[in-house]
Amino acid sequence: MSIYLIRHTTPQIEKGICYGQLDIDVTDSFHEEAAMIKTALPEPVEQVYSSPLIRCHKLAGYLFPAHTIAFEPGLMELHCGEWEGLHWDAIPPEIIDPWMKDFVNVCIPGGESYVQMHSRVTQCFTHIAAAAKPAAIITHGGVIRSILSHITQTPLVDSFGAFKIHYGCVMRLNATINGFEYEVLHNITTEKEQHKPSNFKK
Repeated sequence: MSIYLIRHTTPQIEKGICYGQLDIDVTDSFHEEAAMIKTALPEPVEQVYSSPLIRCHKLAGYLFPAHTIAFEPGLMELHCGEWEGLHWDAIPPEIIDPWMKDFVNVCIPGGESYVQMHSRVTQCFTHIAAAAKPAAIITHGGVIRSILSHITQTPLVDSFGAFKIHYGCVMRLNATINGFEYEVLHNITTEKEQHKPSNFKK
């Protein structure tokens, strides 16, 4: 039994803008990127799950037009609260510094912390895995990173360094007697993303 983790294609948003659950569309390269993703899905799936945000459910509909898609709020990206739509560099240091020093545990104002996101994501993933059917999950980079951290027992603080997940990334989770193992099927490097202030060097 395999579960595919698929990240959405390139979003239509200016580089450096903070977005998590901001419901933004994708760029004009969608069909080109989606076609490449489709070639990396060699096996049929029985169930399809997607984040309800448009950048994910648009891809889910393209890849699996004959399936009923289950939209799961638990598969949404990190809720960035009051920072949604702001440029990272415009957020005052006194506000952002506590979060940057401990992004795992500190809540974004009006949003959530990484550990809170991880909790809802792993709960949703556990439910999907329990069905024991070939499935596809179309979601976000933070969600995929959270799932990989969960199955490999990687500390969340190390997850960004451990897992490089570009737009359109496809990973296959293979069920074994000892849990899940993962393999990368498609992960083409795209333009460098910016999900933190430009002067943050950690």
